[in-house]
Amino acid sequence: MKTKIALFLGLLLASNVSYADLKIGFVNIPAVLEKAPQAEKAKKRLEQEFSPRDKQLVAQQKEIQSMDERMAKDAAVMGESARVNLEKDILNKKRDAKRAQQEFSEDFNARRNEELGKLQRRIVEAIREIAKDQNFDLLLTDGVIYASEQIDVTAQVQQKLSSMPE
Repeated sequence: MKTKIALFLGLLLASNVSYADLKIGFVNIPAVLEKAPQAEKAKKRLEQEFSPRDKQLVAQQKEIQSMDERMAKDAAVMGESARVNLEKDILNKKRDAKRAQQEFSEDFNARRNEELGKLQRRIVEAIREIAKDQNFDLLLTDGVIYASEQIDVTAQVQQKLSSMPE
C-alpha cells in the first residue's frame, strides 16, 4: 500500500499537476463500521434470527448440567444398569450439544460475514459518491498513520450512510 501511494505521489510530482491542486481525504473505516446505522440493523437482524437457536443451546446445556448433578448425587444409590444408561445419555447429549454449538457458530459466522460484506459494499459506494461529488483526487482508508481533520471525511461517509435507503 505504501509503495502504491509513493508511486502515485511520484507520478503526480512528475506530471503537470501541482500539489496545491490535489484534494486528498481520509476515511476511518472502523469508525464508520462502528457508527453506521446499517451495522446496528444488521446486528438486530442477526440477534432476531439466531436468538431461538441460542436459547435452545442454553436449554440443552442446562439439561446436561442437571443430568450431571443427578449422576453425582445419585450414582452411589443407582443400580448398575441405570447408572450406565444415564452415563450414555449424558455422553450422547454432550455430543449432540457440541455438534449443535458448532453448527450454530458456523451458521452465525456465515450470516455475519454476509451482513458485513453488504455493509462494506455500501460503505465503498458512499465513499465513491463523496469522492466524485466533492472532486477528491485521492481518498485513503487503512494504513494511514496520520490524517489531519481537514482531510478526514469519515463523518461525511457516516452521514451519507445514514441517508442511504436500506
